[in-house]
Amino acid sequence: MSLTPAQAVARLLLEIEAVHIRPQQPFTFTSGTLSPVYVDCRKIIGFPRARKAVIDFAVQKISEGIGYERIDAVAGGETAGIPYAAWIADRLGLPMLYVRKKPKGFGRNAQIEGSFKDGDRVLLVEDLASQGGSKVTFINALREAGAQCDHTLVVFFYAAFGGGLKVLDDLGVTLHYLSTWKEVLEVADIDKRTSAADMVEVRSFLADPDAWSKAHGGP
Repeated sequence: MSLTPAQAVARLLLEIEAVHIRPQQPFTFTSGTLSPVYVDCRKIIGFPRARKAVIDFAVQKISEGIGYERIDAVAGGETAGIPYAAWIADRLGLPMLYVRKKPKGFGRNAQIEGSFKDGDRVLLVEDLASQGGSKVTFINALREAGAQCDHTLVVFFYAAFGGGLKVLDDLGVTLHYLSTWKEVLEVADIDKRTSAADMVEVRSFLADPDAWSKAHGGP
């Protein structure tokens, strides 16, 4: 069976066990919310072949969704976005920056490492997107330093079932992503990686995370 690019990325994440499905022992997020699933895209850095494939898909996504000549630099958000930004910048032959969560020192570039010019069009790269809060911090830092930042790219969009992220829409930023829960569940079903009962729990969580968490003892 031929897979779509998004399904191929989902299969890679499942193969390297970056996706964890565990309804019987839910994960606890920082907010206290319980979840039957957890995604750790940082695992990709330890798998060279999977890493190369993911960057191939990222470059393709940039070509189709943005355009190579509409980006002047690639910025990684501290810390998980930094390696992805470095690999993508290298592939595209562009300068690489990284953006701190908080300023260090003084001056307009206190939150940004690397060299860029006023008006440079910068692509922000991170490993995943959920609520979008960290993206806002990084985008504002880039813009305040004089860069244009109208696009952000992630490997995995956590909340894709709910549509886009309003917080990014409000900033006029387009979110690009390589895979979502939709593709993970499709591939998990194709490969018979997860029991039918667990799939029901995951779908229930994705349909209403707050209700699922409360039903399993969360806040």
